[in-house]
This record gives sequence, structure tokens and C-alpha cells, in this order.
Amino acid sequence: MTRRIPQLLIGLFLYGIGIALMVRGEIGVAPWDVLSLGIDKHTHLGFGLITVLLSGVVLLLWIPIRQRLGVGTVLNALLVGPSAAVGLALIPAGQDLWLRIIFFAVGLLVVGIATGLYIGAHFGPGPRDGLMTGLHRRTGLKIWIVRTAIEVTVLGIGWALGGNVGIGTEMAHAPRDSPRLG
Repeated sequence: MTRRIPQLLIGLFLYGIGIALMVRGEIGVAPWDVLSLGIDKHTHLGFGLITVLLSGVVLLLWIPIRQRLGVGTVLNALLVGPSAAVGLALIPAGQDLWLRIIFFAVGLLVVGIATGLYIGAHFGPGPRDGLMTGLHRRTGLKIWIVRTAIEVTVLGIGWALGGNVGIGTEMAHAPRDSPRLG
């Protein structure tokens, strides 16, 4: 347990930093981040705060599907957004394309490492993947159908709001907060 808690916290912090690097890459981001960017474009609340607020909305959607949360679920909802905000404050925007590609690639690598740390701590699914697995369990639909439906929906809304969709959107399609499925 003493190793798992720092592992969880480091994983969540690095996850936000990885997201910030991909956002600063400006070549597209994961669907949920497209939504956060789109909402931010209209509200100017800040990417980090919007990420936290969206996590809260997603957790409210857990109630009717009777999905159970864990400590990691709550910490994911509360910490990824602020750590992304820290990264966005530290990483300069508007760089040359070659540097933005490096930002994106490093961000993708950091997100991969962070995901391994976070999931490996075994403190429950993150809000978005808990929604996916909960809907899968309640509807009986294949997990890929549920995930695709959710992500196409949030991507479409985010894009309509002006979120950054690009080549990086496909590459960043990795799960944000995959649960322990086995």
C-alpha cells in the first residue's frame, strides 16, 4: 500500500503533464481533451478546470448505471486537470512544427508511462473508463461499441465547439484512465 499511493499520485500528475505536452503539440488531442479545449474556447475557464468539471459530470453519469468508484477514481477526477494546467503554464505555446511534434510525441510517451503507473496502483477506474465499462455492463453492448459511441460523441461536440482535432487525435486515442479489466 505504501508504494501504491505514491505510484497513483505520480501517475496522475504525469498524466496531466503528458496531456499538456500533447495540447502544446497543437496537432490534435484525444477526444475528451478535444471537448475540454472546445469548452474552454467558449468559457475561458481553463483547460484544467474544465477537465475536472467534465470528470464530475461523468461521475454523475455513474449513478444511474450503478458504477462503483474507488479512491483512484476520485483522485483522477481531481488531479489530472490541475496537473495539466501546471504543464500548460510551463510549456510554451505556438512553437515551430518540429518542436510541436516533439512535444506531442513526448506527451504520448509520458501518458503511456503514467497510465501504467496509475492503472498498476489498482485504485479503481478513472471517470471516463468507468463510464465505458459501466455502460458495457448495463447494456450488454460490446466494449468497443460503447467506447466508440462515447468518444465519437465527445469528439463531435468538442470539434463543433472548436477543439483541436488533427492527426494527433488518432494517435492520442489511448485510454485516459483505463480500469483494471482482469
